[in-house]
Amino acid sequence: MSTFSVLQISDLHIFPEPDDKLLGVQTEYYFHSILKHAFKYRANYDLILVSGDLAQSPCVQSYTRIFKTLQFYNLPVRCLAGNHDDFALMQKVFNLPQMNCKKHSIFGNWQLIMLNSQILGSEAGRLEQTELDFLENALNENSHLFTVIAVHHNCLPTGSAWLDTMTIENSAAFLNIVARYKNVKVITTGHIHQEMHKQFKEILVLGTPSTCFQFTPQSVGFSMDRTPAGYRILDLFDDGTLNTTVQRLETQLHELEIDAAGY
Repeated sequence: MSTFSVLQISDLHIFPEPDDKLLGVQTEYYFHSILKHAFKYRANYDLILVSGDLAQSPCVQSYTRIFKTLQFYNLPVRCLAGNHDDFALMQKVFNLPQMNCKKHSIFGNWQLIMLNSQILGSEAGRLEQTELDFLENALNENSHLFTVIAVHHNCLPTGSAWLDTMTIENSAAFLNIVARYKNVKVITTGHIHQEMHKQFKEILVLGTPSTCFQFTPQSVGFSMDRTPAGYRILDLFDDGTLNTTVQRLETQLHELEIDAAGY
C-alpha cells in the first residue's frame, strides 16, 4: 500500500542572526540538528510541514535562511504562521511552487488544509470566519479525500493551566465543523512545545515538539524542562489509516535558562 510521509517541524524561533540565542539556546543550531537527525533516521520524506513560529524576531534575514536550509532537501514544503511570525513577509519569502504557505494541497488520496490561527499582537489563537468557511468548503469539495488539518495553535487543552489560556479561542466552532466530516483523520499543531496525542471523536489530535526548547507538561505556570528537541513523522496510507511517531535528539538542553519567567 502506498504511503505519503510528512516530516513536521515546529516552533523554530529563528533570529535575525544565526548565533543569536533565546533563553541560552542557539535556536538555529537546533533547527539544523533536527533536520540532520530526521534525515539520518529516514532517508526521505514526501513533504516537510513547518507548523508555525518559524521566527522569534521575524525579518527577511531569518526567513531567507530558513528558506535556503529547507530548499537544500529538494522537497515540497508548506509553512504555517505562528503567533511570533509575520505572515505577510513569510508569503513573500516562501513563494515557490514547491515551498510556500499554500492553504490547500492534494497529495494522492489525502488533502492538507492549512489554517491561520494567528491573532496579531496576541499569543492566543483564533480562526476567523474566513478560515472556517475555507475549511468547510475544502471538506465539502473534496469529500473523497482523507484530510490532515494543520494549524499552529492547539484546539484541545494540554493540561498546563498557563498554556491553555492560549488555545484557539473558538475551538468549539472549529471542532463542530470537523466533527461533521468523516474524511478528517488528523489535526496537527505546534505552539505547545511538547508532544500531545489526543482523540476528538474519530479524529487524532496531535501536538508536535519544538525544534528548540520544550515546555514542562502539566504545569500551572510558565515552565520549561530539558527534554531534547524533537519532530513528528506522519505516515499517511492510501486507505485513510496513518502512523505517527515523535523522534528527539539524544542530548538534553543543558544550556537552557530553565528558571526564566518567560520569553
